[in-house]
Amino acid sequence: MDVYRTIVTKRDTRDYEERTIADDVLRRILQAGRMAGSSKNEQPITAIVVRDGEQKAALADCGDFTAHLPTSPLVVVIVRTEGSRPFDAGRTAQNMMVAAHSWGIASCPVGIQHDDRAREVLGLPADQIVAMAVTFGYPTGGRPQARGESRMPVDSYAHWERWGQREP
Repeated sequence: MDVYRTIVTKRDTRDYEERTIADDVLRRILQAGRMAGSSKNEQPITAIVVRDGEQKAALADCGDFTAHLPTSPLVVVIVRTEGSRPFDAGRTAQNMMVAAHSWGIASCPVGIQHDDRAREVLGLPADQIVAMAVTFGYPTGGRPQARGESRMPVDSYAHWERWGQREP
């Protein structure tokens, strides 16, 4: 799949087959995340791979909208160093999700709202922060299931030169 098509067809998906993701594919997903740029090339982002059912359930207790997390075959927790920019974590997650989608693997970013609980569950040092988790798996039915909500048109999305100015 070409890059543009991969990006515009990616949908957040929360329903996965029980099928595991092969280690070589997982390493490619992690490599895609590792290659995301970071501000001043600080490289403040690391990943924690979670496959154990009990660990996924404990991690789910650290967020408010995490019901699907324990049923995901794979969870990658994106961790950033205190003082780093959250944007860098987002770049990492997006690289992983787009790469995974190109190989037929669906994903969904997951907010982790209860930092103290997450820090304990994951055994994080004090200077590390959970930026988010990302669930991965082969989509139920063989393809990502969109909610049916369409995206706003580009003409509504883009402003030109200043807020409120539309394409000339």
